[in-house]
Amino acid sequence: MKNRILYDELPFLKDVERERQEQFEEYFKSAPLWLMDAFQTEELEKGTIFVREGEPADAVYFVVKGIVEAVDYRIYGQPYDYMQFDKVYAFGGMEFIMDMDCYNTTLRTLTDCTVVKISRAKFEKWMFTDIRAMKHEAKQVGEYLLKEGRNSRLFLFLQGADRLALLLLERYERYSKNGLLLLKGNRQNLADETGLCIKSISRGVKKFIEDGLITKEGNQIMVDKKQYECLKKMVSMKIDLG
Repeated sequence: MKNRILYDELPFLKDVERERQEQFEEYFKSAPLWLMDAFQTEELEKGTIFVREGEPADAVYFVVKGIVEAVDYRIYGQPYDYMQFDKVYAFGGMEFIMDMDCYNTTLRTLTDCTVVKISRAKFEKWMFTDIRAMKHEAKQVGEYLLKEGRNSRLFLFLQGADRLALLLLERYERYSKNGLLLLKGNRQNLADETGLCIKSISRGVKKFIEDGLITKEGNQIMVDKKQYECLKKMVSMKIDLG
């Protein structure tokens, strides 16, 4: 019954992959009807900043379609993209769990996105009256913070090409299809995501091509299953990937 109502409120949910549908079904498994009636849908173009660090955290967002990224502008005023989200998270949920009045990060759409918006007041009312929902949100926040902390520690011990290799591993595990990762080889984007300079990225890409660890065609970097395993073995010699 609840799933039918969820799809009635969010008919475009029927058009996304089954994995994301299941994530929405699980998140709103016990959601009351008044909460679903409060859903607001927004279509955001690629490159749209819809959450800004330091602004009042007065709404919670869920991405139905598309991918968003977290951006940090505090380092010399330059944007640093440090996390991409392609799964269902309550953006603004961490601020609620940690009792923060303002957003703790800036979020920007990496692709065109369809998002569902809920006022923080209604989100809080639901959480305070539904222990299952509260536990689910707390678990997601904990998993996110654990992953962020782990990735930060890994980067502390990696230099140059090893950082690039770790990024390619993470991208392969999340975005490869049929054993192949296709990644736009924009050096500035790779530099932003690894914290390396463009010169270091160029050297790393060149070295990986020469070693057969990646393939490059035009502006695309390609990593197949065999190359992924070789990259993983190389990085595993220096850190425990768990």
